[in-house]
Amino acid sequence: MGRSVLARSEPPGASARLGPVDLVAEALAGVLQRPGRSVLTMLGTVLGIGAFVAVLGLTATAAGQIGRQFDLTKATTVTVTDHPAQDGLAPGARPPTSFPADADARAGAIDGVSSAGVWWRVAADGLRISSSPTADGTAGQGLSVFAATPGAVAAIGPTLASGVTLDRYVEQARLPVVLLSEAAAGRLGVTRLDAQPAVFIDGLPYTVVGVYRDVQRLPDTLLGLIIPSTTALDRFGNPGLGDEQAAHLLAATRTGAAPVVAAQLAVALRPDAAERLTVTPPPDPHSLRDHVTSDLTGLFLALAAICLVVGAVGIANTTLVAVLERTEEIGLRRSLGARTHHIAAQFLTESTALGTLGGLIGTGLGVLVVVAVAAVREWTAVLQPLATLPAPLIGSLVGLLAGLYPAVRAARTDPLQALRSG
Repeated sequence: MGRSVLARSEPPGASARLGPVDLVAEALAGVLQRPGRSVLTMLGTVLGIGAFVAVLGLTATAAGQIGRQFDLTKATTVTVTDHPAQDGLAPGARPPTSFPADADARAGAIDGVSSAGVWWRVAADGLRISSSPTADGTAGQGLSVFAATPGAVAAIGPTLASGVTLDRYVEQARLPVVLLSEAAAGRLGVTRLDAQPAVFIDGLPYTVVGVYRDVQRLPDTLLGLIIPSTTALDRFGNPGLGDEQAAHLLAATRTGAAPVVAAQLAVALRPDAAERLTVTPPPDPHSLRDHVTSDLTGLFLALAAICLVVGAVGIANTTLVAVLERTEEIGLRRSLGARTHHIAAQFLTESTALGTLGGLIGTGLGVLVVVAVAAVREWTAVLQPLATLPAPLIGSLVGLLAGLYPAVRAARTDPLQALRSG
């Protein structure tokens, strides 16, 4: 046991004093005398504080990325779904679409719309798609056929690998042509377009005019074929009913214009029957970001709280063991004039010092984790001062609370019994 500051001579009648500097020195001496135990004791606090800082930092960083990298195509996409009138139809008959023939032009005339057009999934069940009229259609299983106007194709935004897209000419001439996705082309054995290859849908030929590798919107078309809407009407009839086969209008808007466009589309397309059209605006990116942020924060802060509780239990247990091991020292200090509050203050300071050190180390590790993850992901690290700077103080508070019971027990130790036990 090292020399105690309470061993200094005191004038007669004077009360023993333990100044702040002496108190900190005694606490640090107690911590450093058992470095291995101190490190293990701090581990829970380090993990808890580190998790706390890392969670808040990663959540803020991820929220910033959601705000910056939120899917721009979704934020600039408006969808209109048709619910056609079915009065007076024969059983099993499909009604004509509610979209007017010039739907592309009407939607495109709205300020803020870059491109817009009508599309639908053609007879989703039962189509035989093959590379020859006699093939069994095995190669085309799982592929879908989409009918689309030129405006819809432009709104879908296919990235061509070869060939050309569907334009107004093939639409007006009702030509049997098709635009293939790379997946469909691979299944159907279409590798070159210079020989004007054809694919067969229900035994009827369609000349392949282009192959696309990616799309900006309507990702279902990445596993499908697109034919002109007029050709689809001639060969397969009106669009079906229900979400799978109903006609839709897809509108691509400029950034920030989607809400205004969504409010005008139904009336612009069918001022006489706007109730037949259901407009779906894009989700609010701010709401999505807030929702994701709250979910992530709540989940990981619960884990951080568990780590802090484990750290507090570790500090309390170690401090209590130290009290039992240092009973003789406590008795000697009391005999030299230390008061009960001096003993309590010493052990409280030791436990608080452990918590503070754990908080400082944990804060540093948490910051390093945030910076490392941001660097690997090529993000911009976001660290809120209000979350990072108080973190060591949280460690101190954990240490202080964890040391309360051991400190009270140490202070109540009878000096005579303590000296006799030694």
